[in-house]
Amino acid sequence: MGDTRNDIIGPRLEFVTEGFIVSEITKALIRAFASLLHPRMLLLMLWPVAIALVLWLGLAFAFWSQAAAWLQLQFDQSAAIGWAITVWPLSLVATHLAWILLALLFLPLVLITAVLIIGVFAMPAMVKHVAGRTYPGLALRRGGTFAGSVWNSVAALAWLALLALLSLPLWFFPLLWPLLPIVLFGYLNQRVFRYDALAEHASSWEMETLIRRHRRELFVLGAVLALVGLIPVLGFFAPVYAGLAFIHYCLARLAQLRDEPVATQ
Repeated sequence: MGDTRNDIIGPRLEFVTEGFIVSEITKALIRAFASLLHPRMLLLMLWPVAIALVLWLGLAFAFWSQAAAWLQLQFDQSAAIGWAITVWPLSLVATHLAWILLALLFLPLVLITAVLIIGVFAMPAMVKHVAGRTYPGLALRRGGTFAGSVWNSVAALAWLALLALLSLPLWFFPLLWPLLPIVLFGYLNQRVFRYDALAEHASSWEMETLIRRHRRELFVLGAVLALVGLIPVLGFFAPVYAGLAFIHYCLARLAQLRDEPVATQ
C-alpha cells in the first residue's frame, strides 16, 4: 500500500514542481518586460548595443575581405569541408561560403559583445533599479565583486568559444541549425547574468547554493531569452531584457532561500 501511495504522489509532486518552475520563469519574463518599459531601462537598451554594433562594423570594414579570403583558403585546404560543400544545400552556396559565414556570424558577435558589456557595466544599475522597486527589503550581502564579474564574463566567453568549437561538426546538419544557437546563447545568458544578478544582494554561499539548486531553470530561462534574441530587429534589444529577466528570477529565488527555516550564513 505504501509503495502504491508513493507511486501516485510521486508523479503529482513532480508535476507540481515542474509547474512551479515554469511559473517562476514566466513571472520573471513578465516582470522583466514591465521593468523594460521604464525610461531608465529604455536608455540602457541603446548604448550597449550601439557600442557593440559600432565596434563590429569598424572591424568588418577593416578586415572583412582579409577574413573572407582566409576562410576560403581554409575551406579549399580541408578535405572534410570540401566534401561537405558538395552536399545539398551547402553546394548551392559553396562559391560564397566564406562571405555567407561571416555575415551569419555578424549578428551573434554583436549580441555576445552587448551581453558582456551589459553584464560588466550595466547590470549594477539594473539590479539597483529592480531591487529598489520590487525587492526593497532584500538585504545586501555583496558576495560578488567587479573583478568577479569581469572574470565571470571572460570565463563565459571562453566556454562559449570551446562549446562552439566542439559543436562545429554539427553545423553541417541543417536540422540542427535552429537548435544550436539557442543552446549556445542559452548557456551564455545564464552564465553571464546569474552572477551579476546576485552579486550585490547574495553572499558567496547564497550564490553557490542558488546556482547549484536552480542550474536547470537558469539554463531554460537563458534558452527562452536566446529565442527572443533571434527575432529580427527586436533581437538587438534582447540583452537588456535578458538581464532584467535574470535579475527578477534570481532575486525572487534569493528571497525564497532566505525564507527557508535553515537558510543560514
